[in-house]
Amino acid sequence: MPDTAPVVASAGGPPPALAARHITKRFPGGVVANEAVDLEVAPGEIHALLGENGAGKSTLSNCFTGLYRPDEGTIALHGQPVEFHSPRDAIEAGIGMVHQHFRLVEPFTVAENVVLGEHGRIRRADAEARVAELGERYGLEVDPSARVWQLSVGQQQRVEIIKALSREARLLILDEPTAVLTPQEAESLFEVLRRMTAEGRSVIFISHKLEEVRAVADRVTVLRDGRSEGTHAVAGTASRDLARLMVGRDVDLGAGPVTRRELPGSDIVLQVHDLRADGDRGEVALDGVSLTVHAHEVLGVCGVSGNGQRELAEVIAGMRPRTAGTVEVAGTVLSGSDPRKAQDAGLAHVPEDRLHTGLSPSLSIEDNLALTAYRRPPFSWGPFLRRSRFRANATDLIEQYDVRAPGPTTPTRVLSGGNVQKVLLAREFSSDPKVLMAASPTRGLDVGAIETVRALLAEAADRGVGVLLLSEDLDEILSLSDRIAVIYEGTILAVVDRADADVEELGLLMGGDVSHLGGDAA
Repeated sequence: MPDTAPVVASAGGPPPALAARHITKRFPGGVVANEAVDLEVAPGEIHALLGENGAGKSTLSNCFTGLYRPDEGTIALHGQPVEFHSPRDAIEAGIGMVHQHFRLVEPFTVAENVVLGEHGRIRRADAEARVAELGERYGLEVDPSARVWQLSVGQQQRVEIIKALSREARLLILDEPTAVLTPQEAESLFEVLRRMTAEGRSVIFISHKLEEVRAVADRVTVLRDGRSEGTHAVAGTASRDLARLMVGRDVDLGAGPVTRRELPGSDIVLQVHDLRADGDRGEVALDGVSLTVHAHEVLGVCGVSGNGQRELAEVIAGMRPRTAGTVEVAGTVLSGSDPRKAQDAGLAHVPEDRLHTGLSPSLSIEDNLALTAYRRPPFSWGPFLRRSRFRANATDLIEQYDVRAPGPTTPTRVLSGGNVQKVLLAREFSSDPKVLMAASPTRGLDVGAIETVRALLAEAADRGVGVLLLSEDLDEILSLSDRIAVIYEGTILAVVDRADADVEELGLLMGGDVSHLGGDAA
């Protein structure tokens, strides 16, 4: 039985907004996700939670939001012990969470998702007005009448934030909330969080961006292998020290350009000319995009989510029809919309939605690793699949890419985000591509996994692959790219060499501000 005594504050102050004591959560098969974790969040505090993928952050958060019940330990809110039997219990107690993997109903509109679960009669106009007001107030504009499936990943994240804010949670848990924001927008969000905490609310801020945590959080708790490595004041703590606590070793944080052995060559491996395409709702999503990628080159395309990056990747990959323009991969002009033709021409694609568009979550690791090549030898012989080849291929790639999993037959859906991304990268890299197109390849990953993924992308470029990197993360773009293109409302506003790139100017361009450009730009 849990201890039901109220949690009192020390020195006569107010009790913690959240006090979790000795939280332990086990899963079938002997997996211990959290072991005796303590976490205390003060009223009016922004408390960062750091840890590698699989360290237990999501499990711990799910215990706070009623998705899981801890096997051991107690949770108290504002000094009062609580037990949550469902997410509704947590919501009614004043806890809201923006999950890394969204909890949205795709056929519903934005407004319908925001009011989903509320009681009583709700007028559509009132719901849409509430979404519009919150979006304007917090800088999270999104069309209230749009259906969720029509939105980009970044726009869906905005819906999740609006949904949590609309319920006026006293404790808000944010999982990677700035992954799709420009530096200016991230700072605006930080201001929102500071206003919230000034009102007495508390925030648990989960992020892999260590400098960002240092900029916004008051204290930080580090998890490693399901255990707490301690809570530290952020002031005066170096990012490198936090990273070492997270992974147990020194980590290259990617503050500067990734080391490359080869410079971009003159051979063009991807050429996109005057590309035009419509979005899911019939609007113009791409408006005359032209890009060139050379062998040994990383061309970074940065922009705020929803400005055409997803449509650009889908058109190049043959997943979306184009209304005009041409796509040429390694000398082969692609006609129509056929992903297999793009693959056969030498295109590898790492989409931003890795667990649904990139992989089939219910299939095993070995099946996903053969998903794009199972029709060809050595995976098939005539109409027959050769399962032994599936297994041998998976065993080799799991070892080569350090995929942390029980074995090749493990369902992909049970892997951590970093290991899911390793499976996807292993499949695409092993196809011997001429062009690798990667969309937000490190979104939501921990510092160790980010280091691995970025090294793999640099290695691909060194081997002669042309890399098209689409990302909202400016640090990632600046770390990896030889040239940088900025996309806004389906148009390329400027292309600059990495050596000439300025973070502030790129951020302004991502927001559509071209007033600082010279007459010959873009």
